[in-house]
Order: sequence, then structure tokens, then C-alpha cells
Amino acid sequence: MAMTARGKVLTGLIAALVVAGAGTGAFLALSGDNPGPGETASPGTSPTDGTTVPPTTGETVCPLSGEAVEGVPDRPALIVKVEEAPQARPQAGLNEADVVVEQPVEGNITRLFVVFHCHDAERVGPVRSARFVDPNLAPQFGTPLFGYSGAAPPVVQAVGRGDLVDVSYEGPAVGSYARDPSRESPHNLFTSTGALYEAGAGQGGRPDALYPRSDKPTGGKKATTIHLPFQVPLADITWTWSKPDGAWLRSIGGGPHLLEDGEQIRAANVIVQQVEQEPTEIVDAGGNRSYEVIVIGTGKAYVFRNGKMIVGTWVKDSLSGPTRYLDADGNEIELAPGTTWIELYGNQSNTLRFQPS
Repeated sequence: MAMTARGKVLTGLIAALVVAGAGTGAFLALSGDNPGPGETASPGTSPTDGTTVPPTTGETVCPLSGEAVEGVPDRPALIVKVEEAPQARPQAGLNEADVVVEQPVEGNITRLFVVFHCHDAERVGPVRSARFVDPNLAPQFGTPLFGYSGAAPPVVQAVGRGDLVDVSYEGPAVGSYARDPSRESPHNLFTSTGALYEAGAGQGGRPDALYPRSDKPTGGKKATTIHLPFQVPLADITWTWSKPDGAWLRSIGGGPHLLEDGEQIRAANVIVQQVEQEPTEIVDAGGNRSYEVIVIGTGKAYVFRNGKMIVGTWVKDSLSGPTRYLDADGNEIELAPGTTWIELYGNQSNTLRFQPS
């Protein structure tokens, strides 16, 4: 079936989000990376096996994924910042997450804000630094634990003011991380959900149900491919709907995006959330300026589930409030049960605008 792409940005760098049987839009985003912390003498495997069974509530539907389980864990959500630069691949633990937010950073690449709650991962990483957007995203997941490795001083201060529990590598949870000697530093810092939950024991608050769910989509147009060229070829991302798998499968740089265990990254839902970015005073060692991603407000959103695309808007009214995805009638768009990837896709110049054709 022929696929079309609709939309452009004004600089001539075209970023297409392609759907089969229907046009959609184009986006531009710049993103990046930071130097990592120093080495430790820890071994290369994750510090714990992540298999500790947490106490459960009487609930049987995961609040962040909508999946049916025998018992929802009685614990806060856990957020881990995972690197997405080529040197960080293959990563570990991403398919066990309930929600993943991919955020543009400096240097024309992206970083992952990985949210766990109902499932554990024996190995998560590589873990890297925080960004300004993180404490603005975190409160909608309750009072989560937040695992990361370093950040610019203003970002560390912003994280410290946030409604979250710091279980970072440079903080009280340093023993919950380990370097993998088979990988090059700084792209070799790993942890596990078990280790970070142990470090944050007794702290944080459970998340509420975040998105409405349904087994079948209401409305929308057929869609089989989502193309997000954040940066070609380093962060050239494609999601493809697989009916046999019942999931969106992720590719990067023209090939399947595989994890350490050989599994391809997958999601039940992919949301493309168009955002604005504002320059900050922070410049990395490579001379790349850091931009703050604006996630409080409103903008265009494209929700992909079950091989369908639903065009709408995103709305986040306050720091503590959830991000809601609304259809053309103002109703919340129902997501499929399972993992949701949210793609924050924007620009770094006020002269660039989304241009539907």
C-alpha cells in the first residue's frame, strides 16, 4: 500500500511522520548528550537481580499501562534516565517499562525517561544525566523514585525542588549502580529496578491511573508506519505496526532497535507530542546548547494504536496535573493496554512551525 507524508518545516530539513493510506504531519527536533560520571570499582552486572516480589494491592489493573495483573505492586513508580546515543546501544530493560518518554536533548540525539511500576527489570541502562524537563514530567506519575547519573548544576537544583525521590548515582543510591567493564565509559552504567526500589524503600507515593483504556480504537485512520528523523542517521526512528505481534516495533538507523537480550523494542501505543523548546544557558563540552522542552501547556498530538492514527491535542494544565490527549471533540483518547512510548517532537527555533499541507 502506498504511503504519503504531509507537512514541512521552514529550514529545509524535512522530518516526516508517514502513515499508510493517510497523510499526517512533519516535525523537526534537535537533541543531545552529556558527559557521564567517573568510574567505580563495581562489577559489570546489575547490583541485584531485580527479582524481589513487592507487596501488592487489591487492584488487578496496572495504573500506568492498563494491563491486567494478579496484583498491582504497592510501591511508587520508578523513573530511570536511559541513554539513547549510538554508543549506548543495545540498551537493557526498556520492554519492561510501563511508559517511556523520548525527549530531544542537545547534540541532535534523544534521551529516554523510562517509567517502571508493575514490572521489574534485572538490568536497566545505560543510565545517564537528567534534564530540565524531567521534574516537569515526573509528578503525573505520583511521587516517583528518580534514578539518573549527573546533570548540570541548575538541573540538579530543579530536580531537588521536584516532587520526586532522588535515587541517583551521585546521591544516596550510589551503591545501586554498577559499571560494565565490557563497555566504554561513560556509556556503561547500569542498575536494576530491584536495586533502586531497595534504595528508595519507604519513600514516594503510588501513581494514579493515567490514561483511559479500551481494547479497540474509536475512530482514527489506518496507519502502519511512523517516521521520526530526530537526527539522521544517529536518531532516525521508525515505528512499524505489526499485526501478528499486536504491537508497534521500533527501528533506528534503518534496522531493528534491539535490546541486549535480542528483543526488538515494542509498544502498544506510540504518541507523537509536538512541543516547543526554549534555549537555556547550559552548553555542553561539544558546544551544543541545551534546550528546555515545554510540556506544560497544549499542542498537537498524534496517537497511534492498533494500526490506527488519531489526531488530536495534548493538554497539561499544571505541574502536578496529567498530560491528557484529546480528540477533535475534546474527549480523552483511549489507549490500548500495554506499554506507551511518548515522542516529544519539536523544534529549537521560534521561526519553525508545523506546516500542514
